[in-house]
Amino acid sequence: MPSLTEPLRHHHQHCDDLFVAAENAVRAGDWPGANAALSGFLAAMETHFAAEEETLFPAFEAATGMSMGPTRVMRHEHAQMRELFKQMEAGCADRDAEAYASAADTLLVMLQQHNLKEENILYPMCDQRLDAEAAALAPTLRERLEAA
Repeated sequence: MPSLTEPLRHHHQHCDDLFVAAENAVRAGDWPGANAALSGFLAAMETHFAAEEETLFPAFEAATGMSMGPTRVMRHEHAQMRELFKQMEAGCADRDAEAYASAADTLLVMLQQHNLKEENILYPMCDQRLDAEAAALAPTLRERLEAA
């Protein structure tokens, strides 16, 4: 049986692919394509964040009593990324490749660091601490992510 967080790990890759598609469209000057690709990326990211913030993190916090630890850091980083999303949307709407690239470059670094922390620290902690709850939580996580 796959781990509880395996669907989240796979969804990271899906989001990365959507991010690259948006960036490629901006570089090519394909603004309608960039807007469409960016919309898909942002929707997938919000779905991912919601799955974590509304399902995984509360379960982890309830199981461990830790609400000021790694989940708080991840929520804070999600908020920072959402601000970058707004900048990327504005760059795309204005057809300003430089503004888009500035926000996208910052987001790329942040995403890489964020995903490493989740995949190497938080997700293994969740898999360990939520083993008893995994059967109930896994379908919810999968359904939320597959809807994106």
